[in-house]
Amino acid sequence: MTNPDRSLPAPRTWTGPLMVLIGGVAIGFAPIGMRLGLGDLGPQAIAFWRYTFALPFLLALVFIIQRRPPARPNRFVFIAGTLFTLDMALWHWGLTLTTVSNATFIVNLGNVLVGFGAWYFLKQRPAPVWFAAAALAVLGAAALSLGGDSGGKGDLRGDLLAFGAAIMVSGYMLASNVARRTLGGIETIFWLTCVEVCVAGLIVAASGERFFPETLAGFRAPFSLALIAQIGGQAMIVSGLGRTSPALAGLLVLVQPVVAAAVSWRLFDEPLSGVQTGGALIILCAVWLAQRGRKPQVAVD
Repeated sequence: MTNPDRSLPAPRTWTGPLMVLIGGVAIGFAPIGMRLGLGDLGPQAIAFWRYTFALPFLLALVFIIQRRPPARPNRFVFIAGTLFTLDMALWHWGLTLTTVSNATFIVNLGNVLVGFGAWYFLKQRPAPVWFAAAALAVLGAAALSLGGDSGGKGDLRGDLLAFGAAIMVSGYMLASNVARRTLGGIETIFWLTCVEVCVAGLIVAASGERFFPETLAGFRAPFSLALIAQIGGQAMIVSGLGRTSPALAGLLVLVQPVVAAAVSWRLFDEPLSGVQTGGALIILCAVWLAQRGRKPQVAVD
């Protein structure tokens, strides 16, 4: 007689981390799209339209996947959406005051802080191997961000803004993880995007940037970001958070700067130095090491 337990499929504990990893790859195209769109819109306006264009697609996906209207959001959706939007705003502001390398390195520290935040606030102690992976990730991020031309003079004000962005992104990951406990992935990202549209609109108004480009062609970059970074990137990450610990997710999304650097190399003819190439490889090793020590998560669909 066949053992009924053996006939059951094994839990797919790899699906959540894979979704987060794919989302991190997609998010890696965000700075590329931002750079391509700066001739038509300011950075805050590009972010606003990225969220706005994504919203109707996400609502349609909710009805297609869930076959019902989106469930009522919980308070952690509002916290996560606000933190993510502030992260983007502080990151863009910091880039105007300090070097790109400094800002990139500092903001990526937020992905490492997620593990410590989950340990302190959610009582989720990372696996021992995570600490080694986190140390490698910091080393790799430093080499990738600081190993090339600094592109200007650092400024403490910009560095502090980038550090603020790092705090915001770690809070966003933690709050999104908690929000996913009572909501499906697609409806969570829908409500997150609703919050981001509102907060980003206020930021654009406060910054003095214009909302509309001079021609319709100016919408190409934010529309592409809506499809790739918001729907393909952020939505995949948030969905994967229902099956992935925040600590592991924080390190997996560090594939983002590696993708951005590789695309910039080909698209903008910006080759990486030997130190930067080594940093990218170290980050990939850290990502591999982190997922080796992952703990299975209870799936939240």
